[in-house]
Amino acid sequence: MAAHEEAAGGVEPARVRQLWHLLEPLHAVLYYAPKVFEEAAALGYGTEERWASYFPFRAAPLGAVGDERVASAFYSFSPRMVAEHIGPAWRIASPEDVLAARLRGMDRAYRAIFGDRADSPELAEAAALARRAAEAANTAGRPLAAANAALDWPEQPHLQMWHAATILREHRGDGHLAALLVAGLDPVESLVSFAAIGAASVERFESRGWSAQEWAAARERLVARGLLRTDGTATEAGHDLRRGVEEDTDRLAADPWRALAPQDIDRLTGLLGEFWVAVLSSGLLPSETTLGIGKV
Repeated sequence: MAAHEEAAGGVEPARVRQLWHLLEPLHAVLYYAPKVFEEAAALGYGTEERWASYFPFRAAPLGAVGDERVASAFYSFSPRMVAEHIGPAWRIASPEDVLAARLRGMDRAYRAIFGDRADSPELAEAAALARRAAEAANTAGRPLAAANAALDWPEQPHLQMWHAATILREHRGDGHLAALLVAGLDPVESLVSFAAIGAASVERFESRGWSAQEWAAARERLVARGLLRTDGTATEAGHDLRRGVEEDTDRLAADPWRALAPQDIDRLTGLLGEFWVAVLSSGLLPSETTLGIGKV
């Protein structure tokens, strides 16, 4: 077994990453489904673009916190963008109302995407396995994972599936931020360096709200460190640094999966395939994201 596999506690990094790839779309429907937007609109949030509901829906488990705490937890978003949406968020609706609305929205979204399969024994079995992993996750030092893990579990299996996927993806995300900090990448540098290795287009990363001047300044800092060329592409050292960030992220994300036996993990990956395909086939998710899935 390779050293990196040993660090992951016997769960192969490739399997940890595969599970993320399968679960991330099941969570991310929250930010794109028309049924969820309808619930957001009913609360009073704008739906002309997704950010007005994205920020309260994702931040609500933290409570009625201010924009500085949300910017800290979300990391790669411009603090101005966070303040624009979190500033009025809790005046429009309380975190408790937002949490209830996101579950209603996900119930409707899953039923629209999966049809009768939303109540299938296969989805219920997958939910039970994912829940075991989510409940085993160590959330120390992981604010978003801890906040979601502290919420009551939904009663319906398909919503338990979504809740488990949410805890596990935020657990991974919190670990990813730790890896970025260790690598010495500040919020905007984390995006510039990721774009530099081809994880997504610069235009896609512009959705995080940084100005052209802030992006250029971050590029200059990374050029000075020998991580980028002047044209914005990564040097060998830049590729090595980002590879290390991804490896550390996989290692830190392995913890919950130690609660499942290898055959349980195999079973879960097999069960998730049908629902992963259904979400991707729905056309709701963008073809390119800032997460670099399938590219790194």
